[in-house]
Amino acid sequence: MYFFISQLSITDIFLTSNIVPNMLHILLNNGGTITVISCMTQLYVFGTTEASECLLLTVMSYDRYVAICNPLLYSSIMTKTCCVILAAMCWVLSFFFSFIETLFISNLTFCGPNIIDHFFCDLVPLMKIACSGVYTMELVNYILSFPLLLSPITIIIISYTNIIVTILRFQSRISRQKAFSTCSSHLIVVIIFYVTLLSVYIFPTGGQTLNTSKLLSLLYTVFTPFINPIIYSLRNKEIKKSLQEIFNKYCICCYIL
Repeated sequence: MYFFISQLSITDIFLTSNIVPNMLHILLNNGGTITVISCMTQLYVFGTTEASECLLLTVMSYDRYVAICNPLLYSSIMTKTCCVILAAMCWVLSFFFSFIETLFISNLTFCGPNIIDHFFCDLVPLMKIACSGVYTMELVNYILSFPLLLSPITIIIISYTNIIVTILRFQSRISRQKAFSTCSSHLIVVIIFYVTLLSVYIFPTGGQTLNTSKLLSLLYTVFTPFINPIIYSLRNKEIKKSLQEIFNKYCICCYIL
């Protein structure tokens, strides 16, 4: 579990490093300019990190499924080699899918004011300012949604359905609470991440304004990477103990002063 959390933290670091500095520049200067190459680079890094997070969350749900539903076989199934292979597959697939998406959108023709009404180069705003037909891009986006969104969501739902059924079969209430606590952090992150992602890319509402779209994008590009360390860390007893010691030392120092 901690190995996959470390991989997830890498995606969060790349995502925030790619989005936040330029976003702050735009907010402080009431707008900004970006070259086409920089825009496509930002789109590619964004697509890679989002795709890898989708796949990693799926792998983590399978990891929790094996740990709770087949605990005796966990060490033999989720070996170090298996974990490395699964993580490598997530990264390779995310690089590949993001490259295809960026390649197709870079071939679109952009004319006119070329003003992106967003705080980063995202797929939907770029398609809105394109002069050439975006039917091919929409088709590519629809095809890629199956391996990147719909298939992972299906696997996560199946995994957690089996997890919940298994937990409810436990006789001890303490055992049920302990089993659920091992996957509650992951489930919270999955719900926040996928609800916002689906709202923007797969099932956007007809009356969804640009401001609403920006707010939803802000949730999965800034808010989710921000709360991921908090959610996963606060479930760790050692980290909570360390934080408590730091807080106590701070209180003592403040009292002495």
